[in-house]
Amino acid sequence: MRTGISIIVTPSDRFRLEALVRDRNVPQKQVWRAEIVLLSADGLGTNEIMHQTGKSKTCVWRWQERFMQEGFEGLLRDKTRPARIPPLGADVAARVVALTQTDPPGEATHWTATMMAKEAGISASSVQRIWRAHGLQPHRVRQFKLSNDPNFVEKLHDVVGLYVNPPEHAIVLSVDEKSQIQALDRTQPGLPLKKGRAATMTHDYKRNGTTTLFAAFDVLEGKVIGRCMQKHRHQEFIRFLNQIEAQVPAKKAVHVILDNYATHKHPKVRKWLDRHPRFTFHFTPTSSSWLNAVEGFFAKLSKRRLKRGVFRSVRELKAAINRFLDQTNNDPKPFTWTADPDKIVAAVKRGHQLLDSIH
Repeated sequence: MRTGISIIVTPSDRFRLEALVRDRNVPQKQVWRAEIVLLSADGLGTNEIMHQTGKSKTCVWRWQERFMQEGFEGLLRDKTRPARIPPLGADVAARVVALTQTDPPGEATHWTATMMAKEAGISASSVQRIWRAHGLQPHRVRQFKLSNDPNFVEKLHDVVGLYVNPPEHAIVLSVDEKSQIQALDRTQPGLPLKKGRAATMTHDYKRNGTTTLFAAFDVLEGKVIGRCMQKHRHQEFIRFLNQIEAQVPAKKAVHVILDNYATHKHPKVRKWLDRHPRFTFHFTPTSSSWLNAVEGFFAKLSKRRLKRGVFRSVRELKAAINRFLDQTNNDPKPFTWTADPDKIVAAVKRGHQLLDSIH
């Protein structure tokens, strides 16, 4: 060991150094740094340390000095080095952010990293770093629709009240129809899932007809009354209401939550309501399908059964839907509303204010 070097390792430091050497999850550079210090503390010379660790003389000396100056913690970090390319100034980042919030040139609908790099005179990777730092994602767009219903607040509280605090001795049903469900058959059979390969299916298909699913989701029990029909006119809707009337307990009031589809407000439907006084309709605000609980069931049906399904006829499609209904009713999950209606009202008001300020 060269003169002027005196490495003293305390018992606690030796314990930490040896644990570092044994740890298989730490970076290797930290392991050989710890080995250099331990070998130095054991009195080995520079040449022997070089031989056992495979490091150069300057490397051994550097980490001996680092441990003498900064102790164990000094072995865990690297000295910072100046970048080869000077960093971009704050004015460049500000210009990229400002440009991103404007329309791109030409006929493009949104900025890409390549377009912005050309416009700002920097690299595409620099553009992406600036976007990440400022939370900008011009390649993404979120869909929305604000309700213009003048009675939005009253209808919202009415529907949410049924979810949160349903009336006693009553049934709350969320009713809607999923129309134009297509019986799609693929032009070629797909390949099954295996290690290293996702399941496959052809992008093209053959249409074998359509059906409409009328569904009534019991909010309290989680069960679904469903029926597939060819069309979704008021005649089919009345037949479905008769099915609900036959299946729900006779002496209970029935509160039905549904949207503003014209079929639900047809004069003959209103006459049917007059003849069945235990039924009460509660309409959601316009453009607020997210408020209808049965939409969650429709989304689950599409994602788990219909999207990847192969149906050679409408009969096969109906049979698959009916089996899915039976499976849902065998393991029902009650609906739980968690959102604060006051926060929803405030968000809608902010949305309208922002749209009014822009347009």
